[in-house]
Amino acid sequence: MSKNVVVIGAGPYGLSTAAHLKARGLSVRVFGSPMASWAENMPAGMLLKSPPSASMLSAPRPGFALDDYARQAGESRLSGHDQVPVEMFVRYGQWFAEELVPEVERVRVLGVDRQTDGFHLKLASGEELRAAAVVVASGMDGFAHVPEPLAEFVPEGLVSHSSHHADLSTFAGRDVVVVGGGQSAQESAALLHEADARVQLLVRGEKLVFGAGPTPPPHWQPDTPLGRSWGLYGVVHQAAVFRFLPAVTRLRLVKRVLGPFGSWWLKPRLDGVVPVRLGQHITGARRHDSGLLLTTADGEGRTRTIAAEHVLAATGYRVRLDGLDFLAPELRAELTRTGGFPHLDAGLQSSVPGLYFTGIQAAATFGPLLRFTCGTAFAAPRLAKAVAARQAM
Repeated sequence: MSKNVVVIGAGPYGLSTAAHLKARGLSVRVFGSPMASWAENMPAGMLLKSPPSASMLSAPRPGFALDDYARQAGESRLSGHDQVPVEMFVRYGQWFAEELVPEVERVRVLGVDRQTDGFHLKLASGEELRAAAVVVASGMDGFAHVPEPLAEFVPEGLVSHSSHHADLSTFAGRDVVVVGGGQSAQESAALLHEADARVQLLVRGEKLVFGAGPTPPPHWQPDTPLGRSWGLYGVVHQAAVFRFLPAVTRLRLVKRVLGPFGSWWLKPRLDGVVPVRLGQHITGARRHDSGLLLTTADGEGRTRTIAAEHVLAATGYRVRLDGLDFLAPELRAELTRTGGFPHLDAGLQSSVPGLYFTGIQAAATFGPLLRFTCGTAFAAPRLAKAVAARQAM
């Protein structure tokens, strides 16, 4: 029986997990392109929502934080509430891979089947291999959510998800409606405006919410990598016990904690700058000239129409195991679920022995911390320890 551990995905969670598995002496193969989703699915000029201290990958030894990269690469070192450019974060992640996981294979996994003695994988290269354990660290891939009235227009190019664009300057001079009220929607609207698009923001909520900016001490609430509050302190420091909450409570908290809102530094880029239509729910869409005509309704049932050449759905992600099409249907059918998420044990193992999930796919078990890169510090060593213990049996 093979003792190989396969990690699918080379983003922050995949790279962090692989680094910890290797540090435990396990034989690891990692498939993916380091930081590809961050480089290809995030718009140029984007700033991370998290501060420098929370914009991190987890290494098994010191010396591999964002600040360590900046110092070694001769880049500007960030601290406090400085904003982290996505381009810098991508370079940091690629440096982390070169230093700790240089053997990443830039090959796509096409299929994973369960066998009596482990797993059988098929790669896009034509290679087939066996593995004793498989870690799914594929991030947001397959989970982009587009509201139903808009979904049919995605294939025509009239609607896209915010994760489909690395360069919003291609919309210069065009009428674009951004749908959503969270960080992605707010920042996309700001970047589109700054790229000379004619943009408006369509928000379902009754107000646009921004996070609190930095304030001088003293502070009566504790600080965390995700913000300052007692609730966030629990999310960050008690992730291990989150899984003991009732499933309905966990799903509600994953959805509501830390969302949807924009960072404090987005407010001056939007207020009085980008038209914002609040309390609007999209009820329909139809082709109009070379674009779309949206129909919306407010809380009192009043309707209006909005024309756009393009609609950008910055409407987040919905974890659905059926969106992981590289997992064989029979394998997916075996997985116990919490909502659309896999049900995991304390070591991030699913109901299928030897199959592990990390990152956002583990959020329904361990909480909103796993939606952020700083969650690698919790998940990677825990998962590696569990895999090593299983391999030793």
